[in-house]
Amino acid sequence: MNFNSGPSRVIHLDLNSCFASIEQQANPFLRGKPIAVAAYNSPGGCILAASVEAKKFGIKTGMRVREGQAIFPKLVVLTSDPNKYRDVHLKFKKLLSDYGHPTAKSIDEFVLELDDPWKYAPEIKSRIKKEIGEWLRVSVGISTNRYLAKVAAGLHKPDGLDEICSSNFQKIFSGLSLMDLTGIKKGNTTRLNSAGIFTVLDFYNASGRNLQAAFHSIIGHDWFLRLHGYEADGQEFARRSFGNSFALPVPYSKPEELAPILAKLVEKTGFRLRTAGYHAGGVHVSLVFRDWSFWHHGQKVATIFDSRDIFKIAFKILSSCPNRKPVHTLAVSVFNLEKNTCQQLGFFDDRKEELVKAMDKVNKRWGDFVICPASMMETASVVHDRIAFGRVRELEESVLY
Repeated sequence: MNFNSGPSRVIHLDLNSCFASIEQQANPFLRGKPIAVAAYNSPGGCILAASVEAKKFGIKTGMRVREGQAIFPKLVVLTSDPNKYRDVHLKFKKLLSDYGHPTAKSIDEFVLELDDPWKYAPEIKSRIKKEIGEWLRVSVGISTNRYLAKVAAGLHKPDGLDEICSSNFQKIFSGLSLMDLTGIKKGNTTRLNSAGIFTVLDFYNASGRNLQAAFHSIIGHDWFLRLHGYEADGQEFARRSFGNSFALPVPYSKPEELAPILAKLVEKTGFRLRTAGYHAGGVHVSLVFRDWSFWHHGQKVATIFDSRDIFKIAFKILSSCPNRKPVHTLAVSVFNLEKNTCQQLGFFDDRKEELVKAMDKVNKRWGDFVICPASMMETASVVHDRIAFGRVRELEESVLY
């Protein structure tokens, strides 16, 4: 199969250094300076976004504040302000709606189909600066499918505008490493290397059958289609789990001390699970202790969707941990996902699901956790509002309802 020779009509837009750029837009005194937005501005806080200027020093998302300040001692560190970021996201979507029907991939990324992307892309970039913020920069990628449009958007950040098409894909692929591709990390790189695939061009030239053998899954054929410029499926990467984690500012160690925080994480996870239209068949809890040791355990269960049921299982797992050491990070997730349209519920489960949907509807309209378990009532000062990148649909509905 040759590379898709059809016209490039898919456009991927990525707001560069999203949180940091929005902070610089809001405060002109921060412009041109290396800044970082972190969950907490304490040394152990995790950096959520680094400005373009900070990235030039090698400061990256995922670093600890202390690591960023070791690289650049005058790094300005801000705590996140989710309402600012939600506001820009909605303005971004409204602007793109003038050109078609944008699909949000995350709070800072949209996909749009246009008949003539090269005509409208520069106009969109210009309008973003004029109508949303002069300090905001957007990288735009164009291709014949969503995946390669995203790859193209990452070629020349910040403020890039690139296309991957039948006339240039070989040149672009030759300049990329396997781990430059979204969705290819160390594990998949090892699988591909074991199949004799060491470069992106090797990846492209491999047959669908060989890729299925390398991945031990039909996903290998999906990769074959993506790299050849065709849409592989309705969703680029299948959702495997939903979860949330939290780094504790207080060194709790007992299950009863951790329970309120676990309850809030479970509520957020359950809400995301239901909003995306899934039920779960398993619950997983993990702990990172302050001595950096680690413990985790998962349990397969019958179909669940109610946060209360998830919490019961999660707390039972948490209580089974043999260690009672101070906890640094608590995480919970649900797995073995199935679309809830496939489930056959009993009479009482059906009524329970309607009740849970009603509670979700109230929380969407009036704000997260308006209805919540009593056990998490005192957690607002501990577990702060955060932007979850996979929760774009819920974010938009809660603001626009």
